[in-house]
Amino acid sequence: MSTIKVLHVIARMNVGGTARYVEELIKNIPDSALATGYVQDAEVEDPVVESLPVFRIHHLGRKISPIADFKAWRELSKVVQEHKPAILHTHTFKAGLIGRLTRGPHKHVHTFHGHLFGDNSFSLIERKIITLFERWLAHRTDVLVSVGLNVGEELRTAGIGVGQKWVSIPPGVKALKKYDKSKARKSIGANESGMLIGWMARMTSVKNPSLLLQVAAQLPDLQFVMAGGGDLLDSIKTNAPANVKVIGWTDAAIFWSAVDIAISTSDNEGMPVALIEAQLAGVPVIATNVGSNSEVVKDEVTGLITNKNVNSLVGAIMRFKSFPTLIKTLGDKSKERASKEFSLEKMIQTHASLYRETGN
Repeated sequence: MSTIKVLHVIARMNVGGTARYVEELIKNIPDSALATGYVQDAEVEDPVVESLPVFRIHHLGRKISPIADFKAWRELSKVVQEHKPAILHTHTFKAGLIGRLTRGPHKHVHTFHGHLFGDNSFSLIERKIITLFERWLAHRTDVLVSVGLNVGEELRTAGIGVGQKWVSIPPGVKALKKYDKSKARKSIGANESGMLIGWMARMTSVKNPSLLLQVAAQLPDLQFVMAGGGDLLDSIKTNAPANVKVIGWTDAAIFWSAVDIAISTSDNEGMPVALIEAQLAGVPVIATNVGSNSEVVKDEVTGLITNKNVNSLVGAIMRFKSFPTLIKTLGDKSKERASKEFSLEKMIQTHASLYRETGN
């Protein structure tokens, strides 16, 4: 195992797959630590942060703020000077910007857990500026990592990191505890009988939770449950039709034990850990064909990949309703494939090798 000192930098460790990805790297690779800011607005910090060696960058957050970002850069520069990592491993755009502007003898590794091209929480001008910055920052990076092959291809198509060293490393995910279905449904307040379709993600524009509401409105005889928090949570609760239960953040193990089918309506994705966890629980997935979703879900084998529209998603759900045996058939394949493709051990070993090669 690597003994290279690594400092991971991320703007905030909000509840979700990226936080768990970073957590596993820090816990399983010696001499690793975390530098992070704080969650903002309606987001919730992942409890895993409490168990990690953390340097708090008080002015670091997701929102673009030149003054705060400059202060965050000064704070991080001081931490780097004192901690002296061999590798500064940045995650997501904001941390990647500030981290790769931080000088020192260390090497730079940056991971794209997705990209912002389809994130409507940023304006078109902001997204163009971010793209230009990413092209420039790529030349200040020793190794660029994408969580999926498709994500890497999309970034290079946008002119980011062309000719640079790239590595694709899928997330490693641990199978969650399995609960009795009827007890799990009771725990989340869902009916104990009937097909239950589950959506779990941050309730923000890039995840497009409103599309799920449109889908549910077309299928009033089916049950849907949505789990997650974020800036759109209150709006989703207000506008949800009667057959949609919005429960906020909940225990993922209980959630995936309760539902029959997982669904993702995202406009943009990397390799969503929630969908991998669902498959490890034997739950087939319906997902929009964005980012590396098609690498997480093997179409017609472990789930169904659809277009980003109501009719496509409704059609996919109706296939499961018309042929309910598909739930078990695809669910069993999901568990088998996810166990092989998204091994935590493989993710850790690949990163450890990368750090040794880059840091020496």
